[in-house]
Amino acid sequence: MTAIVDTSAGLAAFVRTIEAGSFSDAARLLGASPSAVSKSVARLEARLGVRLIQRSTRTLALTAEGALYFERVAPLIQALADAEQALRTPADVSGLLRVAAPSDLGRTVFSGWAERFALAHPRLKLELGIADRQVDLIREGYDVAIRVGALLDNRLTARRLTTLQPVLVAAPAYLARCGQPAERADLADHACLRYLTPAGPFPWTWADGSSLVPDGPFDTNDGVVLRQAALAGAGIAQLARIAVADDLAAGRLDIVLPHLPMPGLEVHALHAYGRQAPQRVRLFIAFLQQQFAADHA
Repeated sequence: MTAIVDTSAGLAAFVRTIEAGSFSDAARLLGASPSAVSKSVARLEARLGVRLIQRSTRTLALTAEGALYFERVAPLIQALADAEQALRTPADVSGLLRVAAPSDLGRTVFSGWAERFALAHPRLKLELGIADRQVDLIREGYDVAIRVGALLDNRLTARRLTTLQPVLVAAPAYLARCGQPAERADLADHACLRYLTPAGPFPWTWADGSSLVPDGPFDTNDGVVLRQAALAGAGIAQLARIAVADDLAAGRLDIVLPHLPMPGLEVHALHAYGRQAPQRVRLFIAFLQQQFAADHA
């Protein structure tokens, strides 16, 4: 029995050390001392007969054996933590919730909602990663990823959050200098600021089914940088209305071609837990659905 307890403690110490990045940070998560965590990992290595972590004065790094072991053990440790959380009421749910969100939503929308979520769930720590790319939830250790547009990975569980309305916008100074486009064809004479995806520039599509791949002087794969370029008067950009709502209200941006609506983009929250999503994940997704519903209302 003692061996089983020691092994369990060693597994938890090993997994939390890799997730936290250091013995001291893992110790805070586990409520132990750094030396106790380090010794626990060392006993696990001795029992397995392999080195799992390469230690130096400043950094820790997984060995090849450690990476292989971590990939198999981390989900087990998380499952034990999730089982304990499932027995708690929403007010008692605690721990770390890691979320990946695209830059325009993460920085302009979700960051403003973080305080409300913290007040509603004071024992949960929210870690928001800004990533304008398709993160690997399992390998990168995220609980939830927010995706806009078509879903490409059907292995993940998706929960619809809302539909975003894209709009073309430009700064009043740019429109005063270059003129307000009256029709789609006029865009050929304007500086179009493009959002880059791994497949190339994101096309501009309208509700009637027509579309074009814009051309212009500036490309970026960061939605916030795209908004800043539009604010600076660099040209016309396609952005989600919710991400520029304050700019439109304050007159910092104007809508271009308002008589030609664009189709909405679906927003989903994705996770890799299947039907057994931990309570912290269910609470966060429900929170986002409520916030988006209130915003639309």
